[in-house]
Amino acid sequence: MPVQQLERPQYVVYPARVVRVRRLGPSFARVTFTGEQLREFGIGGLDQRIKLLLPQPGRTVADVPGGPDWYRRWQAMPDDVRPTLRTYTVRAYRPEQAELDIDFVLHGIGTGHGGPAATWAAAAAPGDEAALLGPDRPGSGRMWGCEWAPPETARHLVIAGDETAVPAMAAIVESLPAAARGVVCAEVPTADDVQHWPAPRGVEVRWLVREHPAGTAPHGALLEESVTRAMRELCGRPAGATGPSCLDDVDVDSALLWEVPDLGAEPGELYGWLAGEAAVIKRLRRLLVQDHGVPRSAVAFMGYWRQGRA
Repeated sequence: MPVQQLERPQYVVYPARVVRVRRLGPSFARVTFTGEQLREFGIGGLDQRIKLLLPQPGRTVADVPGGPDWYRRWQAMPDDVRPTLRTYTVRAYRPEQAELDIDFVLHGIGTGHGGPAATWAAAAAPGDEAALLGPDRPGSGRMWGCEWAPPETARHLVIAGDETAVPAMAAIVESLPAAARGVVCAEVPTADDVQHWPAPRGVEVRWLVREHPAGTAPHGALLEESVTRAMRELCGRPAGATGPSCLDDVDVDSALLWEVPDLGAEPGELYGWLAGEAAVIKRLRRLLVQDHGVPRSAVAFMGYWRQGRA
């Protein structure tokens, strides 16, 4: 487990360059970054989020502002100069080698609808430059951009997400203790995107493939079915039961769906971690809390992205 730190970290810009690129499947590319300053990167947890800053075409990493007021300076830049800013999960970090891996989902590549980061990753090559914004010291918890925090009382885990959550789910599953028990539901576009993670014997990883010979399932439909089944198996409660917790409706077109248990919340026997497309996660949120009576304080719900929006 990461060392607990009470002192809030500073977020600093780490200049980096690509050292390796590896395709993991039709929908994934792993980009390995290096840079001497990365030895000081403050790793915080298994689902750690960082900011990736990419120079505009024809520009260089020198455009990336640094210092404590980097965000204000970034906002003030002209559109054709301002580096692209996106949020990603650290897949792996090797301080001894000053290397950090990010697994990119190649949304829309080949269709002309790929976003700037996915387009960059699909064409990335050793020597390409970027910048990573992350904490300057090790620690754990939300100040480090980490949400995975199951209580010691959790006897069962439910981990679910689409392809955008796969890198975080992979890091989580690979680090689970041998005694862990639970179900992992991972929805991906194609069968060639299925990955193989070492998991404890009591943790079942269920891969859900949208594209198949008979057609393509709607995004999130297989994930909802799989999580429903997992909840029935783990909780023994049929869907449709009214849980004790009420949920405020969230308009995912105008508001961020991001709700994680308070650090001081009452521990429970089931812990859930759900991440992916916001509308799908909203439905899974209702499935766990209202249909199956899981306390809101026992589940982390994170809308990583919204379908149809950059």
